[in-house]
Amino acid sequence: MELLFVALGGTIIGGLTRYLLPGRLSHGAMLLPAIGTVAAMILWSALTWAGWQFDGGWIWFVSLLAAAASSATAGLFLPRRRREADARLLSRLNRP
Repeated sequence: MELLFVALGGTIIGGLTRYLLPGRLSHGAMLLPAIGTVAAMILWSALTWAGWQFDGGWIWFVSLLAAAASSATAGLFLPRRRREADARLLSRLNRP
């Protein structure tokens, strides 16, 4: 049950990063929430297997921090990468 809650927390954090960071028009609406969800769930599962207690505060903090960090990293990296890829494609298409 806690995995469901951490997934929801990762989705909410990813959704917030979508609207707090610039460049949201260069990626899909659900990409950053999905990245946050997956990061939080994978880290939660790994920490649980490592012996962390699922009702402890640190597992929540670390998992949701990982969701925020991965969503923010993707949100900052993807728009720049998209602009560069679009510029390369435009220059290639404009060649005779």
